Amino acid sequence: MNKTPNNKAWFMVLPVLALVAFSAVIPLMTVVNYSMQDTFGNNVFFWAGTEWFQEILHSNRFWAAMGRNLAFSAIILCIEVSLGIFIALNMPRKGWGVPVCLVLMALPLLIPFNVVGTIWQVFGRIDIGLLGRTLAELGIAYNYVNNPVHAWITIILMDVWHWTSLVVLLCYAGLVSIPDAYYQAAKIDGASRWAVFRYIQLPKMHRVLLIAILLRFMDSFMIYTEPFVLTGGGPGNTTTFMSIDLVKLAIGEFNLGEAAAMSIVYFLIILLMSWVFYTVMTNYGTEKR
Repeated sequence: MNKTPNNKAWFMVLPVLALVAFSAVIPLMTVVNYSMQDTFGNNVFFWAGTEWFQEILHSNRFWAAMGRNLAFSAIILCIEVSLGIFIALNMPRKGWGVPVCLVLMALPLLIPFNVVGTIWQVFGRIDIGLLGRTLAELGIAYNYVNNPVHAWITIILMDVWHWTSLVVLLCYAGLVSIPDAYYQAAKIDGASRWAVFRYIQLPKMHRVLLIAILLRFMDSFMIYTEPFVLTGGGPGNTTTFMSIDLVKLAIGEFNLGEAAAMSIVYFLIILLMSWVFYTVMTNYGTEKR
């Protein structure tokens, strides 16, 4: 007996669609509108067409900021994914150590972004900070305020401390889902620790690693609050990422048209690179299976 499908349940989705339209689509259309106009204030706008997009794409300032973003994201992914897998592999699977490790791993994720920046700002100070004062006592001239290399190292350490836990928890969830039969078969075959990781654990973590890499890439490429609180984009412009430069352009220089165009290009770059990551990793996983 065929039943007539009841589509009335879709009406329950309408509030969600309305909320998404209000919180995402409408602001996006506003940005698109601003990106094609210019203003001198007093809410008076002039049509500019694609002028701002052309200026952005030919701007050394834009490409320099994007280069810093790409370098930061590449370093962060290499460190946090590798470190996250290593920690997850060495976490206990049974006993009282499991909840303790999970809680300790989750703690950094609960700290707000601005608080993380403030913590590391104080932590790295050479007069009262534990890190800065310790390095000074050891005779190391550490100063993240004036030295670009030290600023980059501090921001990278801060992000690794804050976000490696996310990779750890995702990898750990993938590891605990592996049936014991796989390990028993590997033990019978005399497989080495590396062989177990290469042919059992890594393939089973493929999907969670895909999620971890996508999340960490998007977050690291859009990073704003932590480096802004820690260094303010300095010294000079060495830690001025695209998000910081975008805020300076929109609020500091009140160049709404150029800032709107930059935000759209910024969004499209993140969308494109996330799609590339997803496509490459899913194709790699399909080939392995």
